[in-house]
Amino acid sequence: MPSAVAHAIIGTAGHIDHGKTALIRALTGQETDRLKEEQERGISIDLGFAFFTLPDGTRAGVVDVPGHERFIRNMLAGAHGIDLVLFTVAADDGVMPQSEEHLDILHLLGVSRGIFVVTKADLVSADRLEEVRDEIELLADGTQLAVAPTIAVSSVTGAGLEELRGEIARQLVGFDARRATGVFRLPLDRAFTIKGHGTIVTGTAMGAEVRVGQKLRVLPGGEEVRVRGVQVHSESVPSAGRCQRVALNLTGTERLELRRGQVLADDRLDFTTSRFDAWLEIRPAARRPLRNHSRLRVFVGTSEILGRVILLEERDELAPKERGLVQIVAEQPAVLLFGDRFVIRDETNVRTLGGGIVLNPIARRSRKPLAAYRDRLAIVRAALGAEAVEALLNLQESLALPAGRLACLMNRPLGEIEGVLSDARFIKLSMGDEEGFTTRSKWEELKKFTLAALGAHHREAPLSAGLEMESLRTRLPYEVSARAFRAIVDRIGRETELVREESLLRLKSHKVKLGGDAGELGARVEAALGRAEFQPPDLKQLAELLGLAPGGAAQLRTVLAAMEREGRVVKIATDLYFGRTALDAARSRLVDYLGTHGEITAAIYRDLLGASRKFAIALLDYFDHSGVTTRVGDQRRLRARTG
Repeated sequence: MPSAVAHAIIGTAGHIDHGKTALIRALTGQETDRLKEEQERGISIDLGFAFFTLPDGTRAGVVDVPGHERFIRNMLAGAHGIDLVLFTVAADDGVMPQSEEHLDILHLLGVSRGIFVVTKADLVSADRLEEVRDEIELLADGTQLAVAPTIAVSSVTGAGLEELRGEIARQLVGFDARRATGVFRLPLDRAFTIKGHGTIVTGTAMGAEVRVGQKLRVLPGGEEVRVRGVQVHSESVPSAGRCQRVALNLTGTERLELRRGQVLADDRLDFTTSRFDAWLEIRPAARRPLRNHSRLRVFVGTSEILGRVILLEERDELAPKERGLVQIVAEQPAVLLFGDRFVIRDETNVRTLGGGIVLNPIARRSRKPLAAYRDRLAIVRAALGAEAVEALLNLQESLALPAGRLACLMNRPLGEIEGVLSDARFIKLSMGDEEGFTTRSKWEELKKFTLAALGAHHREAPLSAGLEMESLRTRLPYEVSARAFRAIVDRIGRETELVREESLLRLKSHKVKLGGDAGELGARVEAALGRAEFQPPDLKQLAELLGLAPGGAAQLRTVLAAMEREGRVVKIATDLYFGRTALDAARSRLVDYLGTHGEITAAIYRDLLGASRKFAIALLDYFDHSGVTTRVGDQRRLRARTG
């Protein structure tokens, strides 16, 4: 019968050759150096994996990381999911340079449970062991492992191993009960193919569980795969996740080349980011300040991404031991959610500079006013529940987001977020195909902006019937899809003085009235069209006839549109207008003729009007489209009874 699996990951850390792999071998009986080169050279190059059996029979995953500075990226790939660290310091060497860097990384990744293990204790005196303990105490000061216990062991003689096993078990008691859940993610640390089985991937699961048959999404990329099988510590299980070492057998990967750094995620998680806001800490080992717009390397999960940092504070740099709000712009898409921890190193990958916590996974390029933007980030960092969700929503460029997208961004269960969204500070909107949520403050700002934009348009173009919806949508302070905008406009209309007429928007108080110079021009237009009767000039000819200056066609077009709304002229075709009296007469002659003869040709209608064929055809096409007539071959017939 398979052993139960603890939801915890034990990791190693420490300087090269300080006994990490030997310690894991002594504790578990398993060899984590799987590469031939590792076994030949006696050093860990890549990640190694094992499991540790707790006193109650459950198993915790073990990740053995390399200690050499040249393999720090491999160490970071394994350290992201560590819940309890065994930090080794060799008794003969004591604290070494890589000891400090590894401890900084663990501190930045939020690892607060750990045990300092003084290895090779059989090689030194009791006095030397005390010296090493003092070195460790000094090293750990100011980190999240400052109060972690220190145990001296020998992997050769077995001294101290039972005490270490007991402390591991003590620290993991009840650990699973304290874990928060969100959406399932598996940052890949290995991907390979086994003949007859297909693609296998491994990693430390985050957020929630994965089950056999579940559909997952590959990020970056977006391709979909399905889980054929799930294993934990080489044993098949129906489901697994949440801080477990997991191996998945996948289908649908035939054309994919999966690799370390990619993420398998719940298919509800359908986005990556290239810009995120975070709380950043610079470690003392950085040695020099981090300047605004510096290029750097970001390590998150098992991925390594180039980017640059934008300081959101009122200063140009963050010095060692300082903390502050930043925005990081990545050169490659990243998979990040609220609360994720990351580490930054210099661009050359020589030194660990600091790290932090993701606050806003989808950040805005435009952050003005910056003080308000910072205030909202501070709320996201400090608050819980509705207050934090409200602040995050207010930070988004999109007006509204579906509850599922918010749950992903916040890395919380959907049910929890849906409960929060019932708070009065949120407004539910129809977004076309789905429902979205915005904040009351965002909604009121949108209404205020819309009414102000319409007011300005009416002042600037008093003869215009209104503003085109698409023109307004592209000016909005927030992103709204064209599909969603119609429903949003209709809701604004129910709550304000906005009126929608087809695709035009106007204020209820706006009425187009031709007066002054425009009124005088309208009267001249009406007289000219009246004189022309059934053969009116086109727009260009009309402008010349009225003696308008070059460029006057635009003014004429505006006046004609206003006259059309007043019913004084009718647009028959592009740039061709008839006076109302002439059009009514043309319609009357057509209907009378058809009432007697039943059919009419363009040639007969031309003669009936005494106009050229060009105008007869334009009028017949207009009457076809307006429902007066229907065309049958070269003939027109009455479509329906007319009044």
